[in-house]
Amino acid sequence: MKDFDSIICVGQTTWEGDYQKAVVQLMSELAARHKVLYVDYQYTLKDWAMGLLGRQPMALRAPIRLSDPLTKKTLEDGIEAYVWAPPLMLPVNFLPVKPHDALLRLNVNRLTAGLRRVMAKLGMKKPLVINAFNPVFGLPMLGKLGESATIYYCFDEITAASWISRHGRRYESLYLPRVDAVVTTSETLRRTKSELQPNAFCVKNGVNFDLFNQAHFLAQQEQPTKPIVGYLGTADNRIDLELVEYCVRTMPDVVFQFVGEVKSVALKEVLSAYPNVEFIPPHQPPQLPALLARMTAAMIPFVCNEHTYTIYPLKINEYLAAGLSVVSTPFSILDDFDGVVELANNPEDFAKALRYALSDNATSRIDERIAMAKANSWEKRAEEFEAVIQGI
Repeated sequence: MKDFDSIICVGQTTWEGDYQKAVVQLMSELAARHKVLYVDYQYTLKDWAMGLLGRQPMALRAPIRLSDPLTKKTLEDGIEAYVWAPPLMLPVNFLPVKPHDALLRLNVNRLTAGLRRVMAKLGMKKPLVINAFNPVFGLPMLGKLGESATIYYCFDEITAASWISRHGRRYESLYLPRVDAVVTTSETLRRTKSELQPNAFCVKNGVNFDLFNQAHFLAQQEQPTKPIVGYLGTADNRIDLELVEYCVRTMPDVVFQFVGEVKSVALKEVLSAYPNVEFIPPHQPPQLPALLARMTAAMIPFVCNEHTYTIYPLKINEYLAAGLSVVSTPFSILDDFDGVVELANNPEDFAKALRYALSDNATSRIDERIAMAKANSWEKRAEEFEAVIQGI
């Protein structure tokens, strides 16, 4: 193992938010044994202007240094982690290659200069850098923080992520051979990334078990008047709309709830016509167990394509921790859940599986689901990630 005195994680997401984030959960667990500094989302001048106009939620003061950009977060059991808001970046993602790369270097130089000052303040001298799906910043940052090693944490297929694919594919292909290891959240991703980085490991997404398991106990106190099939998370082009509409139309006695942001305009337009569909806006994580407690079963109705094949969904273990029966399409490698999660790959079979799931509520089955989720907790995943760290 390479010697390091701290962990710096450069993310592509904010620490705070309306949903559970894999990298935040993982860093929270690692903070129990290491000093952790999380580099928050790199907002641009455009983002800040949109925030000022109220068109985009964001903390406006820290990026322009009207408030302290470094905050200490007190987590469960008194564990502490640090979160640092970078200075505002120039928007460059839309630019062609040459101007993009030139201005990116300016952005990275500003970020690393500020980050080195924070490192000095916190006494970090030889950090382990974990780059969380941000190879565009990761490549030019290599060697600039006196890091002992770098791990690329890859939780999506970069060519399928429209917001980063413009330059991300090019940077990832150059970045992978130069890091010490890559950790992916699915076996499919691990196989793909191992072509450029042989030190490739799979640490799947976990679950905040204690939080989501609360839903199981809350469910015993409140029973809905109608059975509810729930979907938790962003509803976007991964949803198989034809399949879901068939289930909604042929199961009028069942309420279908979508909890979270709806990014698919077509999905909202089509399903809003049915009285048994409810759209519930995003909620902070502590509020989610109460919503899951009202559900009778849960679903993951993803389309099956190259993108979804690389996914190991957070929500699957969140559902199971709540004790809910789960029906999913076979969109990815889900062998871990054989016998616990029902798979169906066409509208008719999916509807039949949902009917069965709504009655699959024996105590032994609920206990089996909860036990599986507990075995997939973020605490367990952090232990797996630690094993990767020990080996580099």
